[in-house]
Amino acid sequence: MIFLSDFLRAEILDQRQQYVGRVGELVAQLIEPFPVVRQVVLRGGKKAFPWSEVRSFENRELVLKVTKEELALGEPEADGVWLARDILDKQIVDTDGRRVVRVNDLQLSSMSGSLIVVGVDIGGRGLLRRLGLEGTGKAIAHGFRREWAQKLIAWDAVDPVASNLESVKLRISHQKLAKMHPADIADVVERLAAPERLAIFASLDEETAAETLEEMSPEDQAEILERLDDERAADILEEMGPDEAADLLADLPEERVEALLDKMRQADADEVEELLNYEEDTAGGLMTTEYVTVTSDMTAAEAIDRLRELEPEAEQVYYVYAVDHRENLLGVLSLRDLIVSQPGKLVGDIMIDKVVHVALDTPARDVAEVMRKYNLLAVPVTDLDGHLEGMVTVDDVMDTVLEGAGRRRMARIFG
Repeated sequence: MIFLSDFLRAEILDQRQQYVGRVGELVAQLIEPFPVVRQVVLRGGKKAFPWSEVRSFENRELVLKVTKEELALGEPEADGVWLARDILDKQIVDTDGRRVVRVNDLQLSSMSGSLIVVGVDIGGRGLLRRLGLEGTGKAIAHGFRREWAQKLIAWDAVDPVASNLESVKLRISHQKLAKMHPADIADVVERLAAPERLAIFASLDEETAAETLEEMSPEDQAEILERLDDERAADILEEMGPDEAADLLADLPEERVEALLDKMRQADADEVEELLNYEEDTAGGLMTTEYVTVTSDMTAAEAIDRLRELEPEAEQVYYVYAVDHRENLLGVLSLRDLIVSQPGKLVGDIMIDKVVHVALDTPARDVAEVMRKYNLLAVPVTDLDGHLEGMVTVDDVMDTVLEGAGRRRMARIFG
């Protein structure tokens, strides 16, 4: 195996075996699936030459194809990534293990004349190798009759974490990280320092960023949103459920809330602003205004067509509510009721007309008790006149009622 630490401070010899200098750095281009080394930087960091000028590397000696006089020295590439400076000792995300780890060394491999980064050493062996003590470590392990295994992660299973917004490493797309479940991304982000958190969120699309933010604690949510600019923060809030967005904004200063609402689409801002008027630990403060309604004179087939048209989120179709033209709550039916019914059967004949519901000012613990008593995944919220105002889902009430459990989303447990 070849490692970056083997190259650093290695002697550079020309084709006549004349001394040229020592390796100070390797500059790579971050391309998929593996970064490719483009330049060798001489110790001192001011001059570099292309990797294509290298004939071989063995026993910590880098031998060139040309003479010292023929070697074309230039400036290090401005947009390149310096492997030691930019990646060693930095945090990365192991997307297979869903964890944050630290880079102790990089595994390299020669392929078709190119040098590529193929793995990351996260073990103590990599750290001792860099200190020149790997042999000592192996001898100690041998003395205790223990196998001293390498702790390597394949490069295509990691996602580097940028440390600041100006860093060249922000050109990393974080595509591998974005493919993880938002709950796993949240676990990773919560283990990072503030600058790294911001770098991750800067790379995620609005939908993924919103889903990830929903998985985090209120304190972490507020910290991240405070650090994002108004435009980016508003875009993410628009992708969140109105109840989630309202909960998040409730923890921010009033001036910041007003600025973000001004940047949001008017319809989204109006929904969130309405929810902010309710106490957080009441049904009105817990409910979402995203729910599915049909009319009692629709057929089952028409109701299903409406669902296809609306394409609601999963939690919004626990139940479908029947209302009249004034939005008065008339009945409730489950998605299963619709699917198994004859296409021509009327909603009014399928629905349950005695609907369990709660008022806007019902305390959160009472809402939870109603859901427990009647084994509900969601409960509708009505005003004093019986108008449907929203819906409280089981995950929302759990977040509020479960003490000591944090506000980790429960949706992944309930489906």
